[in-house]
Amino acid sequence: MGINIGIDLGTTNSCISYIEGEKAEIIATPEGTRVIPSIVATNKEGKKIFGTEAKRQFVTNSLNTIWGVKRLMGRKYKSKATQEILQRIGYEITEAENGDIKISMDGKKYSSEEISAFLLTYLKDIAEKKLDSQIDSAVITVPAFFNDAQRQATKVAGEIAGLKVSRIINEPTAALVAYGDFLDRDGLYAVYDLGGGTFDISIVDVSSGVYKVVSTIGDTFLGGSDFDAVLIEWIMEEIHRDTGPDYSLDRESLQRILQVAEKIKIELSFNEQATMSLPYLGKDKDGQPYNFTKTITRMEFEELTKGLVERTIKLINKSLSEIKAKPSDIEKIILVGGQSRMPLVRKRLTEVFGKKPVSNLNPEEVVAKGAALQCGIMRGNIERMLLLDVTPLSLGVETKGDSFAKIIEKNTSIPVQKSQIFTTISDNQTTVTIHVLQGERELASANKSLGYFNLIGIPPAPKGFPQIQVTFNVDANGMVSVTAMDKKTQLAQGMRVEYSGGLTKNEIEDIIKNAQEHKMDDIKALKEIAARNGIAEELEIIKQFLKNNVDFLNVSQALEVKKIVSNAELLKDEESIEKLEEAYSVLKDTRENLNKIIMSQLGVADNEVVGNDVIDNGVVGNDVLDEGVDYND
Repeated sequence: MGINIGIDLGTTNSCISYIEGEKAEIIATPEGTRVIPSIVATNKEGKKIFGTEAKRQFVTNSLNTIWGVKRLMGRKYKSKATQEILQRIGYEITEAENGDIKISMDGKKYSSEEISAFLLTYLKDIAEKKLDSQIDSAVITVPAFFNDAQRQATKVAGEIAGLKVSRIINEPTAALVAYGDFLDRDGLYAVYDLGGGTFDISIVDVSSGVYKVVSTIGDTFLGGSDFDAVLIEWIMEEIHRDTGPDYSLDRESLQRILQVAEKIKIELSFNEQATMSLPYLGKDKDGQPYNFTKTITRMEFEELTKGLVERTIKLINKSLSEIKAKPSDIEKIILVGGQSRMPLVRKRLTEVFGKKPVSNLNPEEVVAKGAALQCGIMRGNIERMLLLDVTPLSLGVETKGDSFAKIIEKNTSIPVQKSQIFTTISDNQTTVTIHVLQGERELASANKSLGYFNLIGIPPAPKGFPQIQVTFNVDANGMVSVTAMDKKTQLAQGMRVEYSGGLTKNEIEDIIKNAQEHKMDDIKALKEIAARNGIAEELEIIKQFLKNNVDFLNVSQALEVKKIVSNAELLKDEESIEKLEEAYSVLKDTRENLNKIIMSQLGVADNEVVGNDVIDNGVVGNDVLDEGVDYND
């Protein structure tokens, strides 16, 4: 039997987890990265690269480096959200024939679901390699306030990646599941989830192992990226103050600014001020190189972004109001998502609830762990809890006068089935059109349309006499199906709200088939990329050693190391993966031996050297993740 995994498919970062016994464990990349950048790219050779490797070319190849795709899932090209995203990214987005989104990468156009599928395939391959087993199915998390189209798009991305998506689960709910051992008594718990692109607040009633979500509300366009955007705007104003309002920047310079803004934002959570330096951002009006250097304080940054934090506080108050609860009724406030680490966030939550929020688990890993635990719950391996999630938005139909008749109210526990009786508006009406909607507005036209279907063959009768029973069914994934039945004849018609993105069913099937046909080629390509990247990284470290510490080696040792370096450099055009992997292994062993030599010369015992491989990659356990991992989810 294959293994089930939980995947937190984040806007900025993603994470994978699986169950070991009854405990959720994080699956790291071969390089030791536990929180993986949600970036898909093609390099100069046209090969797809992912995660940290893709992030390295964020500035130098921004046109083919795709990030933040989660915000595009299930959206139309002309939507306000898409148009805002277009102002921030370095890659190209165009409009598909049906009004959806197409993303350009290396001369080809892809839907947002296909880009997400590339990333999911990469995550699945990491898990299969790490666990040495085929992945059977996955629970994938989404923001609680994702609508049906966005949930369907996420499920389609999983299917394209060759995953059986056993459940779509809300991110805040998953986080609370992971916190099970830390919930010391029954009561109401608030999950504050501020990630890279979205915000959710969920209130959960915990009673005797039953987790019932009683309120969930959020904003799918509020997250760490928006904090970055505020800082970028400040930087641009400072640049124009130095150079004048007509100063223009090229695409690469804009990407450099975005990258430094993200770095400075993180630094300000640990320091009272941070200095940003961007050498040569073009030429000034006198034709001289323009170098940007500025210092910003934490207080200044908090003043710039306090409006974003207050937006989350307003949603908290609304969520509490909906269930007639007071802040003092909440047992604990659980922090989820990298941006929740911001000191101003913690300060405002403490002021609102009268108690400090908690983060016993890494905010960037907790959602993936909860998703993995949900796998265990579904398979019956974990029986200590029962999860009852809710609908994030109301569901209903359009009635006369552009009215929205709600059949299932928001925050209703799922799975659920509810019905309501409607009638005709004209004498002898034999057909009714059912317009299915999702949202909270009273006007039908102001809500999200999920589709139409007709009930045909109603016996002629005066208006108001026929009884048409409309039934909504929402499954455990939050996905919707609707039926309409004439109660007199029992004639019925229905629809399942199918995915309506930029891909047809046949296109999806073709993509899945194509992925299966090229699976071995893809695995081979990934192995080659990993080996080449490893060689490049090890060569850089060893060359640095030879440059700065060659005196620690005797003549024969130095010659041997230089020979190994020369042999590795000759492999630039090597096609044999076995030879590349062998060279990588030799370089890695060499680097480890050099580490031992220098430590010995410095008088440091072997048992004092802990985890050289991990240290070389910049990550030493969870503690340093707080300093080295991006805020965003």
